[in-house]
Amino acid sequence: MITAAQLRAARALLGLDQRRLAEAAALSLPTIQRMEASDGQVRGNVESLVKVVEALDRAGIELIGEGAVSAGGGRGVRLKVMPPDDDRP
Repeated sequence: MITAAQLRAARALLGLDQRRLAEAAALSLPTIQRMEASDGQVRGNVESLVKVVEALDRAGIELIGEGAVSAGGGRGVRLKVMPPDDDRP
């Protein structure tokens, strides 16, 4: 549904700290902190995940799945798939 990296990036794009996202999603701060500490896909109960995704959607974030095309014409950020031996800064 959403990765921890997407969650952190969405917050950064919106200029939200974890507390403000928690308030927007009607969740506790520790819940958001646990979600962002997940490795890869965000772990949590479905209801909490839906609340976060809906809060981000209301704030103007479009979550783009791997290999998916963006439906809107807005700006966005996506990680490229890089070869494993590629030198990165």
